Amino acid sequence: MQQTGIVHRVLACLLGGLLAAALAHAKPAPAAGRETPAEQASRLTLWPGGLAPGDTALAGAEHIVERSTNPTMPDRYIDRVSHPDLVVYRPARPNGSALLVVPGGGYQRVVLDKEGSALVPDLVTRGGVTLFVLRYRLPAEGHPDPREVPLADAQRAIRLIRAHAADYGVDPHKVGVMGFSAGGHVAASLATRFDARVYPRVDAADALSARPDLQLLVYPVIDLGPVIAHPGSRQRLLGAHPDPASMRAYSAQNTVTAASPPAFLLHAQDDDVVPVANTLVYAQALLAHGVSTELHVFPQGGHGFGVRGTTGLTVAAWPRLALDWMRWQYATRDTNKQEDSHAP
Repeated sequence: MQQTGIVHRVLACLLGGLLAAALAHAKPAPAAGRETPAEQASRLTLWPGGLAPGDTALAGAEHIVERSTNPTMPDRYIDRVSHPDLVVYRPARPNGSALLVVPGGGYQRVVLDKEGSALVPDLVTRGGVTLFVLRYRLPAEGHPDPREVPLADAQRAIRLIRAHAADYGVDPHKVGVMGFSAGGHVAASLATRFDARVYPRVDAADALSARPDLQLLVYPVIDLGPVIAHPGSRQRLLGAHPDPASMRAYSAQNTVTAASPPAFLLHAQDDDVVPVANTLVYAQALLAHGVSTELHVFPQGGHGFGVRGTTGLTVAAWPRLALDWMRWQYATRDTNKQEDSHAP
């Protein structure tokens, strides 16, 4: 009996140790998140009255979730978006350029910090770029014409940025788009289908061009076919069993034209969520149409690194590379315009 008791105590200690170790490594449960006062003060609603034309509010309120337990490093996402909007991050010394930022989330959610607010130190504070972070409607949540609602929100956003450019110290001819992951698919769709009629005109802003001046895509979803697509993004955008024609039509490499804006493309070779082949097929299509393209493929980084998951890796240089490319693109364009104006 005494030996049995010792065995039970030993087993209890072992199980207790295993349980403690498991709890120590377990991820904390997501918590309810909320907007900051600064975000609330800087929001720019996309559509008059809040709702897009023909849309109705989803059941339940918009839902913000906080996945981080570190208050200095938030990691929120939002879903159930009925009233899409922009959160504006303004530099103390603006350089006149702006980026419409489209975060990722697999068309299941919209990431607010990793691919949104975390960009501020590099791009806003040091780079002088005004950021407009888009919280867009998601295609699998019950909106009418679900395949087009992300693009409709992106088109409306870039037109609204141009309509309010003077209010934010922005040159309306220096408004680019930056997209991450599934947000990269939204951004690439905007860059290649900017003139598609996906919503009816609602006010004077809709008379403005939705073509971005530049496109910057970071580990983007591009192809929605059966081989290299991100399955979750494809399913939420096109449904569980899309037909081949739909997969071709919504694969962004198939909608590139010579009018697509200059591109900065960035991916990690070891991305096991969205294969690097997505960026490569898009780069190939851009080059085939004569679109100025800068391509960076880094050996390590995985997926979803944003600006936080790059410590010690060469991919950590990407914000500086992007800013240098933007400056060069605009300087080259302005120089060419001046030369054309002086031509006989």
